[in-house]
Amino acid sequence: MSEAPKNLEVAPKHAPTLYFIAGFKMFKGLLLVAVAIWFFVVAGNDLPEMFDRFLRFVDVDPEKRFFANIGDWLDTITPRNVQAVASVTLLYGLFLLVGGSGLALRAKWAIWLAIGESAFFIPVEIFELVRRRPLNSAGHLHLLNHPRMALGIVLTVNILIVWYLYENRQRLFRHHQ
Repeated sequence: MSEAPKNLEVAPKHAPTLYFIAGFKMFKGLLLVAVAIWFFVVAGNDLPEMFDRFLRFVDVDPEKRFFANIGDWLDTITPRNVQAVASVTLLYGLFLLVGGSGLALRAKWAIWLAIGESAFFIPVEIFELVRRRPLNSAGHLHLLNHPRMALGIVLTVNILIVWYLYENRQRLFRHHQ
């Protein structure tokens, strides 16, 4: 009887959830890189004027109080502020692209990078859920407020991602050990 060699790598199992997570992270990364590039492009422009032109393009009166307040707020933003936000956005977008690519390629380091990145935001999201106490018009706590629901969904997705990756790390990345 012949035995199979023990040094052969185990073929990776199909993992559609892993590839969905990797694709989602890469999509977010690409989106953030695009936003960062746009921020770099508009950093030196007159933001209130750009906003005014946009409102006129979509046929909205820029003189309404709500839009005028946004224009006034945009006037306080300096090109240096925009560049700082663009730099952080670009770095985080690249971080997500690297992590998502690593997950798709099943690199062992990527599992811990993805777990850490997703777990990092869980305490912040919990804090925001606890801090925000939306009241309805009668002054009663209203649990189905839209922003609160969205934050709850994001928190749930992050918890599920961390749980899935942690629980399945041995099975999904066995061929790299």
